[in-house]
This record gives sequence, structure tokens and C-alpha cells, in this order.
Amino acid sequence: MPKTERRNFLLDFEKPLCELESRIQQIRELAEENQVDVSAEIAQLEARAEVLRQEIFSSLTPSQRLQLARHPRRPSTLDYIQAITDEWIELHGDRGGSDDPALVGGVAKIDGKPVVILGHQKGRDTKDNVARNFGMAAPGGYRKALRLMNHANKFSMPIITFIDTPGAWAGVDAEKLGQGEAIAYNLRQMFSYDVPIITTVIGEGGSGGALGIGVADHLFMFEHSVYTVASPEACAAILWKDAKKSGQAALALKITSTDLKELGLIDKILAEPPNGAHSEPLEAAATLKQELLQSIDHLSSLNPAELRKLRYGKFRQMGVFEQREIGETN
Repeated sequence: MPKTERRNFLLDFEKPLCELESRIQQIRELAEENQVDVSAEIAQLEARAEVLRQEIFSSLTPSQRLQLARHPRRPSTLDYIQAITDEWIELHGDRGGSDDPALVGGVAKIDGKPVVILGHQKGRDTKDNVARNFGMAAPGGYRKALRLMNHANKFSMPIITFIDTPGAWAGVDAEKLGQGEAIAYNLRQMFSYDVPIITTVIGEGGSGGALGIGVADHLFMFEHSVYTVASPEACAAILWKDAKKSGQAALALKITSTDLKELGLIDKILAEPPNGAHSEPLEAAATLKQELLQSIDHLSSLNPAELRKLRYGKFRQMGVFEQREIGETN
């Protein structure tokens, strides 16, 4: 990404690093103009920048990770599809009169392996976001996803889903059209499929809108993505009647990839480039592609009965805990 474009979407905690990088670039340009050797000074500043980068990105708060997950330039479902597939044909419509642009999908090949890919799609700017409804799918979107997943199951193709939504569309019309029923039906059907299902949270995973395509044999999260039962803003508004307490809510909700890995809710954290996936999208895509291929190979070695049994057991174990009295030992 060009530096001028990056500055347009600079997050607060990125400013010190960006200022130092700009200073390094200015010194390098002045040295070239005046034919002065300042390689030692530049190396020293670059080392300082690397230390600062590690300090910033290793100590991000949940709220700051949420900002990264919502970054306007963070790679989207279609970005990853373009980067990781050999062939891609988008399929439209739920066969019920709707074609929701907030949830896209189709058939593809990854290193020659046929798959069905689907995921939430946000926009790049205000106009695009309005057209995509900010990645919040309507009932027709989840029914389109169901049609594509049924197609994958029929023709024995692995299902790959990408989660990136603040939640399902909560409008009155969505309720009239059966939003809850559409999501619930997807949950039930995904447990019954005979083919591998691999899900990756690539940005923001919110509430039932994420779960509607989130029942998977393997569930991955990018390092700076988030996955939550409700957005921190909504949680703060409900609990404290004050959306400004979203930072406190984000901390309590355990929304980060590290938190969810410790709780056993996800299978693996995918590392992002040093400045986040938006800084080097192709590098992030390469990491994703490698993990997907390994997962497809592993899950394809299991027979359908084993897949269904393991999938069911995986979700039955979520939320299980032991309650002990104070002072009690094994």
C-alpha cells in the first residue's frame, strides 16, 4: 500500500511508528540528493522502528484489535479469493428471489482442488458499504449460503467460509423475512454435511451473523481479528446504557484471537504481517492459503461419519467447565 494511502487510514496507535518511518524516508531521500552516506544512521533508526513496531503490536488492547479488524483497507473475502484461487466463479441468488451482496460465494479451485467458498463482504468506501449493507447479511444471504453449501455437499467439495461482519442485518424487514430461522437452519444443516468445513475469521465476527456460516471442523482466526457474541458498543449500551464504555466491554467479552484460543473456541491463530493484514495483504493471503490447503488435506482423509462426529463433539465441548469448592483438590 502506498504510504500516502496508508496515512489516510492511520489509526491512533500507529502514528508514532508512521512518523518514525516518514522520518527515515526523508533522511534517505535527502542523503540520495546530496550524495551523503547515512546508512549507519538509517540502520539505527530502522532498528528503533522495528522495536517500536513490536512494542505496539504486541501490547494491543482488545479495542485496538477491534480497530484493526475494522480497518477500511483490511483484506476482504473477495480480496482473499482473488489472491488464493486458481479459478473462481461467483454464483448468485438464493433461488427465492434474493441475491444479497453482503454475502458472496461461488465455486473455485485452490492449487487444483475444487472447493466452494463463501463469506461476508464489506465495502471499501461509504458508497460501497451502503451497497453491501456494511457486510450485514439479510435472510436471503444466508439462504444463498445454504444453497451453495448444499451444492458443495452434493458434489463432495470442501466448504471454505470467511467471517467478516458486525452481525446479521437487524432491520424490521429482515425479521419479516425470517432472519432467525435462516441462521438457525444453516446451523442445523452445517452439522449434517459430509464434506470438510473450514472457517476463518478474517476481520470482525459478530453474533449470529457470524455463526450463520461458522459451524466448522476447523475454525481459524487472523491474529488481529475479533469474534464476539455482540459488538462492544452494543454490549456497553445494554449493560451500562453508555456506548462510550465499549473499551471496558471489549475487555470483558474476551473477543481477541488469543482469548478465544485459550478458551478452546478456535483451533489456530493465523499470524499477520508486522503492521497488520492491511499492510501486506498478499503476505496474509499466502499464510491463509497454506493453512487452508493443509486443513483440506487433513480433513479429506476422514470419512463422512468421522467428520460429523468430530464436528458435533467439537461444539458440544464449548462452554464446558468444572465447578469446585474453594480449597478442593483433585
